Amino acid sequence: MKNIFSLMACCMLTTAISQETLEMGFEEYNPIPTLVVPGEEVPRAKFPFVDIHSHQFRMADQDLSELVAPMDRMNMAVMVNLSGRSGENLERMIKNIASHYPNRFVVFANVDFQGVGNPGWAEAAAAQLEKDVKNGARGLKIYKSLGLRNRDVSGKRIAVDDPRLDPIWETCAALKIPVLIHSADPKSFWDPMDSKNERWLELKTRPNRKRSDTDPAPWEQIIAEQHNMFKKHPNTLFINAHMGWFANDLARLSALLEEIPNMYVGIGAIIAELGRQPKNARAFFIRYQDRILFGKDSWQPDEFPTYFRVLESDDEYFPYYKKYHAFWAMYGLDLPDEVLKKVYYKNAIKLIPSIDLSLFPTDG
Repeated sequence: MKNIFSLMACCMLTTAISQETLEMGFEEYNPIPTLVVPGEEVPRAKFPFVDIHSHQFRMADQDLSELVAPMDRMNMAVMVNLSGRSGENLERMIKNIASHYPNRFVVFANVDFQGVGNPGWAEAAAAQLEKDVKNGARGLKIYKSLGLRNRDVSGKRIAVDDPRLDPIWETCAALKIPVLIHSADPKSFWDPMDSKNERWLELKTRPNRKRSDTDPAPWEQIIAEQHNMFKKHPNTLFINAHMGWFANDLARLSALLEEIPNMYVGIGAIIAELGRQPKNARAFFIRYQDRILFGKDSWQPDEFPTYFRVLESDDEYFPYYKKYHAFWAMYGLDLPDEVLKKVYYKNAIKLIPSIDLSLFPTDG
């Protein structure tokens, strides 16, 4: 009898454990690896770096020491604030920077696409951009709203390669300023939200990011518009944010870099794609070392060490900081020093020559 009760208790315990396991969702499943391998965090970049992709909306009135302290800790020499907007707000940002940390920040202007289709819109927008550059802007940032949400005066979606915008890109070429542009979002946002979608968890927790071929257009169409715009304006230098959403297909991105010589790429928000293909990504970085720029996108100082570790170390199987972006582990690319220097600061200096060279190594 005692053995029967023991057997029943064991079965009940097994059933309870199984039921608990079955009820736990993918969101909760986050195992701690038992793997023990050499490696350690990299809290500070090996070389001073330029963050080409940051957003600081409060910079017009902000105490900039709040930014400089963590910048110094991680060896960030220069932050590029892509959210300068235009006109008075931009002027106030530039003045605040000049009064406190004149060599630590760069500001890009933005274009307001409201009114596209009205007579004289393009000429007025180009004139405002010229004024913003005269007042201290060092580049132009284009948000993903172009191609996704911006509409002209008739209510039609404004395509990224809309010819009515051509004067903007030609003005950037004449002013010799780069355009950092973000178009669309990861293709997974357009794919079916099912068990095969790598970004399923992100789409579940942030359902507003889900897209379709009619919301507002197919992914392939928006991306093709961007590439067409790059080709139409060969004298304008474009920095394709997030590696143009091809960090998960470096062969395709390689072909695009060969096809579009005026296109550079930034690595903001796609380090998880690079960290899961260390050999392939390392070869890509070495081959295109003159066309890749460091950028983070979101200002979370505690997340930068993952970027440094992926780029600098040869560590294996270390964690990424956002499960909903990537549920896999990272591996280091172990990039050569000369490649690191180009990614960290040399390529940015090439595109933004006003950056203070005294902040960087003098040995090249």
